[in-house]
Amino acid sequence: MNIFKYLKGNIKSAILGPLFIIVDTAGMISIPFLTSKIMDIGIPNGDKDYIIRMGIYMIIVSMISMIGGFLAMYYSSKAAYGFGANLRKDLIEKVQEFSFSNINKFGTASLITRITNDVEILVQLVQMCLRMVIRTPVMLIGGIFMMITMSPKVALIFLALIPLIAIVMGLIIKKGFPLFKVVQTSIDNVNNVIRENLIGARVVKSFVRQDYENQRFDKVNTELMDITIKSYNIMILLMPTLMLIMNLSIAAVLWIGASGTIEVGAISASITYMTMTLMSLMMLSMIFMNFSRAKASTDRISEILNEIPDVDNKENCISKSIEKGEVEFDIDEFSFKDSKGEAILNNIKCKVNSGEMVAIIGSTGTGKSTLVNLIPRFYDVTKGSVKIDGIDTRDYDMKTLRDSIGMVLQENRLFSGTIMENIRWGKKDATLEEIKHACQVAQIDEYIESLPDKYESWIEERGSNFSGGQKQRLAIARALVKKPKILILDDSVSALDSTTELKLRTALKTEFKNTTIFMIVQKISSCKEVDRVLVIDDGTIVGNGTHAELIENNEIYKEISESQKEVMPEE
Repeated sequence: MNIFKYLKGNIKSAILGPLFIIVDTAGMISIPFLTSKIMDIGIPNGDKDYIIRMGIYMIIVSMISMIGGFLAMYYSSKAAYGFGANLRKDLIEKVQEFSFSNINKFGTASLITRITNDVEILVQLVQMCLRMVIRTPVMLIGGIFMMITMSPKVALIFLALIPLIAIVMGLIIKKGFPLFKVVQTSIDNVNNVIRENLIGARVVKSFVRQDYENQRFDKVNTELMDITIKSYNIMILLMPTLMLIMNLSIAAVLWIGASGTIEVGAISASITYMTMTLMSLMMLSMIFMNFSRAKASTDRISEILNEIPDVDNKENCISKSIEKGEVEFDIDEFSFKDSKGEAILNNIKCKVNSGEMVAIIGSTGTGKSTLVNLIPRFYDVTKGSVKIDGIDTRDYDMKTLRDSIGMVLQENRLFSGTIMENIRWGKKDATLEEIKHACQVAQIDEYIESLPDKYESWIEERGSNFSGGQKQRLAIARALVKKPKILILDDSVSALDSTTELKLRTALKTEFKNTTIFMIVQKISSCKEVDRVLVIDDGTIVGNGTHAELIENNEIYKEISESQKEVMPEE
């Protein structure tokens, strides 16, 4: 992952931050030297003017250091959070390119964790690097140089301890690094349980499964706590170990100072410089610790950025809009990427003419939704082709292709906002008249008009303040407002009563007579008024004709019809 790419627009801040760190650190290094001069020259000689002059220098240096520290923090934070914003933007844009298979590969909870928590870890690392990577070597080199200047003996003590410090840091970081990847995976698991719990809150309450969900969350939460504690138990050994080394080195300096070969001011300054250099090594250890954790996050983020979408535009793809909406299936085989080669669809050969209304029926799991998902290229055919107006869908520009198709999925996902805002997802510049017309065809206009705020009425998250049938009709209106050449209703009328469904089909035939319509249905009654019915069984078409023809000639269709008569007498 190219960090400099994501600092775009913040390069100036990324340069200024470390520069002001140098100013801040230089001031910090200067203060002990000025203090030692006061202790060794000003105080023994009783020279008040010298003491005052050095004191003024100390105040000036401290003010400059404070300003440098403030500006360093400001610019490094600006660069780091700009880096985070750019990275999140790229990740979201990449995920938007993913096919359903790509999204399923990562899982929704994991994608959320990677785009939020993992990115935040990298932001903290960048911020720390901009502040510490310059401060640490400047403080380390400056402190050692000043120690050599003040007392070479003290400097030798410290230099002898550096290999020991490096060994301790290396061992601890090597032991702790593998655990951080496990921590991030545990966060994925916690997010997944939370997400499912919140989305399915009504189901949990209706089945009185709160205790089960609490236990389920407690399990993953405890696992996260345990692995986090384990990882930090290893890393926190670093700080007390370095403190022990620092205190032992200070004791050694005081022992040397007791011989009288070093002045009091020099001893005081040497101890300060030794403390500063050891503190800089502690900072360095913190950077390495964060590098260890960020390495796991970087790998997880890189997996998203390096993922190749299963469905993408070809070179020189066709940007021509669909004109007729004629669909031809010539599918030898289709299987999901993660289904171990098991075919979901086999030998689908069928042509649907422009303006036809086609119902697709069959038992659960036979591939009905998979078939219609191939039309807008949510997936690509494994062997064979799907053609629209005689052109393979893989040759179309995906945006142009999907702009010409209205899709109502099985799960009617509405977004928090007004009714008008939700319907304008289909066409962002739709006029009120266009929205009203779409709602009339979808048989939801009367209900909207009865609301106090009408089309400005608020929809809660996931449409929780609307019934299942109302959500289906709003989703249909959202698809209709774009005036698509192909309309796909994937089991999208299941919550409608027979009368409303009949009105909807009649309105679609009248108002959208030039639109090719695919309706996945469960009820035989939904097949009576359409132009053609496709019967799907075990991933292939076993029936193709009108309701009357299939009742006479197709055994599977007759079985479905008979089974529904047993459950619900014919109207």
